[in-house]
Amino acid sequence: LESSLLTQPWASVCLGESAFLAKACFRDTGYILLISDLSSVWYESADTETVGQRSKELNKRLTVHVSSFLHRLCSLMCPLLAGQPDATTSFSCHRTASGLSLHVKSELSGLPFYWDFHCCPAPVEMVSRHLVRPLIRMSLALQYQVQELTSLLLQKDAEIEDYRESGAMLSRDRLRTEPFQEETFQQNFMAE
Repeated sequence: LESSLLTQPWASVCLGESAFLAKACFRDTGYILLISDLSSVWYESADTETVGQRSKELNKRLTVHVSSFLHRLCSLMCPLLAGQPDATTSFSCHRTASGLSLHVKSELSGLPFYWDFHCCPAPVEMVSRHLVRPLIRMSLALQYQVQELTSLLLQKDAEIEDYRESGAMLSRDRLRTEPFQEETFQQNFMAE
């Protein structure tokens, strides 16, 4: 499950008054949820036995197969992660000293459906694998892209200057641009 979670994108979610980044992966064998407020990172990994036991505790009136519970959880969480939460489902969270609890309240076959994700602090290696390393890689890729675009802009300015020196004139003065100032751009970029 965790290797499948690596391919899932982070999503911005609001739970009550709190904003989080979250990603999840649901399979017939269980699920894994990773959630962060960018100060802490929590996770829960649950197999079919854990899901079955918790579903009996929280939903005494529902008797469905564990895979149905997993599919229902997936159908509730996926719209939330896609930024389109279902209006009939409510999510809330509660932070404790030992972790984070995410409470879900919905309906299944006309009966109330409840679920609690019991998230504990994520190990350092998991945080590094799912959050830190991808962010550093993306930052490096963006720095490389900025360098490439800077180089291209300087080449374009040299090309435009060559045209001007050859006597070329703009047909529309509104298209005139100032030469690219790399140092000014870098200062403004860092200030922002």
